[in-house]
Amino acid sequence: LIVTLFFFRTDIKKIICSIYNWELETEYGKMVPLIIIGTIPIAIVGLLFNNFVDLYFNDILPIAIAYIFCGLMLYFSKNGIGEKNKLGYFEALQIGIAQGIAIIPGISRSGFTIAVALLLGIKQEISFKFSFLLSIPAIIGGFTYTFISQREALNLAGLDLIKIFVGIIVTIIIGYFSLTILKKSLAAKKFYLFAFYCWFLSIILILLAIIGF
Repeated sequence: LIVTLFFFRTDIKKIICSIYNWELETEYGKMVPLIIIGTIPIAIVGLLFNNFVDLYFNDILPIAIAYIFCGLMLYFSKNGIGEKNKLGYFEALQIGIAQGIAIIPGISRSGFTIAVALLLGIKQEISFKFSFLLSIPAIIGGFTYTFISQREALNLAGLDLIKIFVGIIVTIIIGYFSLTILKKSLAAKKFYLFAFYCWFLSIILILLAIIGF
């Protein structure tokens, strides 16, 4: 979340300014209802199917199958025309549904939503931007829900704050470079190559399942 907020800080600032000034007809003002519409599916899926996912996708084989499916979506996203320079409400809803499906372990949230956006004909840059802006309310909502529902199980005593801080910094650095690489791969129309990474992981998991790991 911190990485996303920092990477898209300019876009987020413009969205906030559009809301504050009630300029909902501007480019960034129009993104507000799109993000709201796109967030509805993940809210519904998260509340209704979170326990189902935890129950049936806590084994290696289902996760491997999810990786295969995600890889297929990433690979076929190269067929997306990418001529639309703006999103409509229906496209936002479809991308939101994709984000809801991505609660399944093995399906990359960013990869899956970007792939769906590309297949809908949305330009690469807009697909990339909307995917991550859409993730912000979802991540905040997920964290809040987890914190409230499991607050009694949380134990902050005995934690090494220095190690936690170092871990956060390392995660931010790696995350920032990962976003940069992802953005460049989209610009170069090489995004579909991430499919092979998903398939590689699926093969590893299937082999582990076969040997009974």
